[in-house]
Amino acid sequence: MHIVVCGALVVNDAVLLVHRSPARRAYPDLWDLPGGHVEAGESERQALARELCEEVGVEIVAESCSRLGELRSGSGEDAVHVGVWHVGVWLGSPTNRAPDEHDDLAWVGLSELGGLPLVHSGLPALLRALDRPPASRLIEEVA
Repeated sequence: MHIVVCGALVVNDAVLLVHRSPARRAYPDLWDLPGGHVEAGESERQALARELCEEVGVEIVAESCSRLGELRSGSGEDAVHVGVWHVGVWLGSPTNRAPDEHDDLAWVGLSELGGLPLVHSGLPALLRALDRPPASRLIEEVA
């Protein structure tokens, strides 16, 4: 079984999505939230912080994160359990820091998610809880 986390960064009723490269072995050419595997000895929040830094270059404020739920797919050794988190506060502007994994990223309106090819079809339902998101804030780094 694979344990994965992903984070919903939301600004003005739009969520940041990454587009998985068509060359990827798993879930190619689909949209997803940024995230990845939880490594041995890591908590979900620790993995979320590491993955969002690696993939989109933001530093999350762990205390601002709340777990929205879990998505599951596959079975047996191929089973994937995905912890979906809302990230309320982060530092930096998201950029594609993993071009070998993702060929694009985009801010997508929460109401538009149903029309996209997503890794997990249950994602729009989980994100509906963010219809009226708490004061999500993007904190720009000052050089």
